[in-house]
Amino acid sequence: MKKIITIFLISVFSQIVALNVFAGSDGTLKIKNESKKQSAEVKDCFEKINRGIFAFNQGLDKVFFKPIAKGYRYLPKPIRSGTSNALNNLSNVVTIPNNILQGQFKEAGVNTLRFSINTTLGIAGIFDVASYYGLNKLDKEDYGQTLGSWGMKEGCYFVLPVLGPTTVRDTLGSIVNLSGGDPWYNVTIANNTEHFENSDYYYSRLTTGVDFRAKNLEAFDNLENNSLDLYASVRSLYLQDRKRKIQNSNETTETMNDDDWEEIDTQ
Repeated sequence: MKKIITIFLISVFSQIVALNVFAGSDGTLKIKNESKKQSAEVKDCFEKINRGIFAFNQGLDKVFFKPIAKGYRYLPKPIRSGTSNALNNLSNVVTIPNNILQGQFKEAGVNTLRFSINTTLGIAGIFDVASYYGLNKLDKEDYGQTLGSWGMKEGCYFVLPVLGPTTVRDTLGSIVNLSGGDPWYNVTIANNTEHFENSDYYYSRLTTGVDFRAKNLEAFDNLENNSLDLYASVRSLYLQDRKRKIQNSNETTETMNDDDWEEIDTQ
């Protein structure tokens, strides 16, 4: 029963983790105005159904995710900072192989050094010692981005219950994670190891969602309050940001319409 509850909680918070594609390297949303453009290229094949699922997910956020994220903010800042550092360090186990698959060998080397230094000297990544030595954080990479860099098109955009916005390509990338592409998943769930439990994976994903949502409470509120059509804005933001990351562009993720909302840059 405990395992079922844990799996449910991590599934719920996967909605928040999915929105992490909007975040900068510091985990906060960075959004700026723009005119209508490229997101219309991707088909919203099931828009009516998607809007219903999106509304359901928004309801879950209001009654469940947001209150927990607010409570998390009451923890002392060193605890929250250490937790965020450890989670960022852990994400390198997926970023590094995707750096290699995309031919980003320099970035793979930097991330490997960061992971090694922070895991050891930084005590499992709680302290970002690598940045002290000039090895600054780089953008995260995933298998959806790798497929995009290889030329695979997005396919239809759709919204999953609880899991949130995605595309056919990004869903395939997520399947790769659960098929051996995520070393952390492998050592905690796929293989029986004496050092880790299945719950370690679920708790790490759950905490990632809480940490991300807590960093962006005001940003999400501004996004909702200033958007004429929240569903369309989130869809546009998701697709634009995925394209930006596949192209390894430093441009700020922007909205579909100049009137949607003001610039958001919450720290």
